[in-house]
Amino acid sequence: MTADAASGPELPVNDRTRLRRMREKSRTRRSDLDAVLAAGFLCHLGVVVDGTPMVVPTVYGATADTLYVHGSVASRSLVQAPDATVCVTVTHLDGLVLARSVFEHGVNYRCAMVYATPRVVTGREDKLEGLRVLTEQCMPGQWDYARGPSRKELAATTLLAIDLAEASVKVRTGPPDDGDGPDADLDVWAGVLPVTTVWGQPVADPALRTGIALPPHVDMAAGTEVFPARSGRTP
Repeated sequence: MTADAASGPELPVNDRTRLRRMREKSRTRRSDLDAVLAAGFLCHLGVVVDGTPMVVPTVYGATADTLYVHGSVASRSLVQAPDATVCVTVTHLDGLVLARSVFEHGVNYRCAMVYATPRVVTGREDKLEGLRVLTEQCMPGQWDYARGPSRKELAATTLLAIDLAEASVKVRTGPPDDGDGPDADLDVWAGVLPVTTVWGQPVADPALRTGIALPPHVDMAAGTEVFPARSGRTP
């Protein structure tokens, strides 16, 4: 990884991460990867299980150099993942691009693909730290608020650590691409329909005992964007 004073560290490029089409959408700075990962908590884990591709949606947590995913020890995707290279994809949909012709329609998005051979996190303290990172990625403040995992719960959980050294980032922004072509003369509206996902108002568990107040960190989340385009963070 090289560093440039103006743009920051660059992501290494190889045959897996090099964009062969639409290279103008490529983002090569490490900060671009950090921003995409920091803006969400939902990913898709791609792994080959018994010779068949499997893509599993799951939550994640990211630090400066590691992405964590977790699940049951009985999960086939997590059991086989440490034996081979996996591909983790994170995508944020930002808008629908409505062009003058159907061919030029598209979407505005931020996307990252991470390639690595995961390692299983086994040490108790390391496992707790990884689960803390994952929990705080989803809802900052929740790890210290809720009860932590018991010894039995830890034993029933598989935690994978995925190195962030090999990744590619692709971003599409802006209006349709046909504004300077022949179709610009058509009487057809063109533009972008933005997409924003917002946290709603919290709904209490019907079994919640009377008198338990909504914690401030959950209350503050209501009405805010779920996947904003924000800078990277390390939980």
